[in-house]
Amino acid sequence: MTDYSIGVDLGGTNLRIAAMDAQGRLLEKVTLGTQVALGRDRVIDAMCQAIRGLADKYDGKAALQGIGIGVPGILDMRTGLLRESPNLPGWADYPVRTEIERRLGTRVILENDANSAALGESWLGAARDVDDMAMLTLGTGVGGGLVLGGRIWHGMTGMAGEFGHMTVEPDGVPCKCGNRGCVEQYASATAVVRMAREAIDSGAPSLARAASSDAEFSAKAIYNLAIQGDEDARKIFRRVGRALGVVIAGLVNALNLPMYVVGGGVSSAWEAFAPSIFEELTQRSMVFAATAPASAAGDQGASAQVEARAGTKTIVTRALLGSDAGLYGAARLPFASSE
Repeated sequence: MTDYSIGVDLGGTNLRIAAMDAQGRLLEKVTLGTQVALGRDRVIDAMCQAIRGLADKYDGKAALQGIGIGVPGILDMRTGLLRESPNLPGWADYPVRTEIERRLGTRVILENDANSAALGESWLGAARDVDDMAMLTLGTGVGGGLVLGGRIWHGMTGMAGEFGHMTVEPDGVPCKCGNRGCVEQYASATAVVRMAREAIDSGAPSLARAASSDAEFSAKAIYNLAIQGDEDARKIFRRVGRALGVVIAGLVNALNLPMYVVGGGVSSAWEAFAPSIFEELTQRSMVFAATAPASAAGDQGASAQVEARAGTKTIVTRALLGSDAGLYGAARLPFASSE
């Protein structure tokens, strides 16, 4: 058996841990609940116990190259400190890397979860074998990651790729980051629900019925209405697509990368918002207009990857790895750091 690594996707709800070899073959996966309410030490202890359990199974059979961990929030890449994480209350300014390395006695590489997802899609997903790509992750918020030359681009302080806080409406909805009109306020699951409630207040009967019958009125419920042809729901997802189109057009103009990938939970509504992305792209980016494939609407087939690898077309497409993107990316971190 070849060398292997252990990847961890530390989420606010689920803690997922996997052993993978250098070719990306999944050896084993463990999923636990992230018991955030019990405190960070209990979460770290449970994580380390599961990591040790996996490592013990392969001890003597293969060499462990390291532990990669994707963490939601703002990291200090130099010190391994988690500066802030909305999904992990009570973890602000917590030395995550030091605490895990102390317990495990082995090398640990921390990474922002959206960066990990971008690396996963670059390694084994929609951007497989594409050296340069950008990814937007649409979940409760909107994250992002850049992979340049096959490696995550961190920028000066490790905060590169904060696409969710790029402005799409200068006088738009206030964002918790302090800005107004961030794409996160128009393309996240939270934003979809907010826009639906605003539509209800303006008189959208089908959305009102869905909200009254669903205790957890969600972006998925609104998407279900959209694919059934409800115009109010479809309008919301057109707004999602326009916001994403504005941001991706800016990235295309600035970076001229071969591939841009949209992932995260909200990307399951791709069919509802993708047409608006491409309308905006064609209008706002002369670079995209000059390099768009004949069928621009998100071809995820082999031809799109060939064009992206060749650097002849600008491909904008949906992620392929789903919720596993961050887990695969985390497992890739120890291998990538030693190459």
